[in-house]
Amino acid sequence: MTKRQELHHSRTVGHATTSQTKTWIDRELAGSEFKDARLNKRFRKLFEQLSDGTGESIPLVCQDWANTKAAYRFLSNHRVTEGDILAGHFQSTRDRFAAADDTVLILHDTTEFNYHREDIQSVGIVKRTPVRKRLNGSPQHYVVCGILMHSSLAVTIGGLPLGLAAMKFWTRKKFKGCNALKKKINPTRVPIEKKESIRWLENLRQSTALLHAPQRCVHIGDRESDIYKLFCTAQTESTRFLVRTCVDRLAGDGQHTIADEMSEVRVKGLQRIDVRDKKGHLSKAILEIKYRRIRVLPPIGKHKQYPELVLTVIHAQERGTPQGREKIDWKLITNLPVNSPEEAMEKLRWYSMRWKIETLHKILKSGCKAEESRLRTAARLANLIAVFCILSWRIFWLTMMNRALSDASPALAFTALEIRLLDHLAKGQKERVQKTSVSSYLVQLARLGGYLARAGDSPPGNKVIWKGLSRLTDIELGFLIGAKLVGN
Repeated sequence: MTKRQELHHSRTVGHATTSQTKTWIDRELAGSEFKDARLNKRFRKLFEQLSDGTGESIPLVCQDWANTKAAYRFLSNHRVTEGDILAGHFQSTRDRFAAADDTVLILHDTTEFNYHREDIQSVGIVKRTPVRKRLNGSPQHYVVCGILMHSSLAVTIGGLPLGLAAMKFWTRKKFKGCNALKKKINPTRVPIEKKESIRWLENLRQSTALLHAPQRCVHIGDRESDIYKLFCTAQTESTRFLVRTCVDRLAGDGQHTIADEMSEVRVKGLQRIDVRDKKGHLSKAILEIKYRRIRVLPPIGKHKQYPELVLTVIHAQERGTPQGREKIDWKLITNLPVNSPEEAMEKLRWYSMRWKIETLHKILKSGCKAEESRLRTAARLANLIAVFCILSWRIFWLTMMNRALSDASPALAFTALEIRLLDHLAKGQKERVQKTSVSSYLVQLARLGGYLARAGDSPPGNKVIWKGLSRLTDIELGFLIGAKLVGN
């Protein structure tokens, strides 16, 4: 039995000091019911292995050929889908959403995973990039191999990620005729069901249905989500949305646009904010805030398909021209009521939370190293990334818990054995911390990942958390083996 298998065995047999180790894993996997009970057992084992070796390859976390082959068989099984893998996590997200009892932001975004493969067709195509022209003048393209993922992350207004609420994987092969169709007719006449944009509507419906409280949800998307049918879908689902707009739609009586109406609105408030550039340098900015309730018309030619909507447009523009970064110029559109500058700023703060889903994607790629997998088909990669999504959420959740729920009990995040080990590791440190809060234990965990915890340091980030978790797993393994050797 290998060392990591020893750790799994000690947990499985119910070791007294590690009886809580299974708590968070059980909670996240409880609703993952596969068509075969053996798949449930294999999924749990693979999940534990990948959890203990975040960012490591499948052969390394499995430790021997038998377990590695079993993991590959599970990921390639035609009866296993990313939906089955994420079902338990979705159920846990719903439970955390119900316990939050407040407005929750559903952040939507798309990311791509790129791979280097000789057989591109087995995985799929992300994009074609022109590199040069052939002798006959036609462009020669560089084909990027990979898959795309559209995810929806539920986050409290305090910034705590509750979990994923919807997920879609696809490759460009499915929509390969869309661009050809756009060359023949006006792109606005192409049915949205034949566009990749349909993912925005599907995830909005799926996440809203999952959480069972549409009035508490605010769906947030970037300019790519500025789709009139999405606004109508939100109205049909009785939920709310907040989108950064890039389309100057017809408004009022149809003789002018939204921009025309907003140009007549006076500045209703000023807000001073702190802004960081790409290098992390901090500066001040003053935002001029405008907002107005506007009658928005559907696209030309689609008046019979979609109704007119009364929506609120918020425009926040920075005064002056900043040095070393782009000027802030946000135009948001929403079906939320805005009756004061304070409410407008609240919506702007909510939209600024959108970057958190990009952080989750960063953890997937940098922490779990999803793009380094050598699996050969899109279906297998999607299954593996689905597992990584749960692990990435937990890393992000631990990081943000230190900021949003710093006074919570450490038992919420750590097992009894992990708490004992972190207490032991904290001995001899100069500063004294309050050991009753989860924050002190998360800081100690981050120390294992290289966090210095100096007086002026920012709270620990995701990178030191995932490195700390990996080291804590090794320390726990050594403790269990040592206890067994001493016992013998």
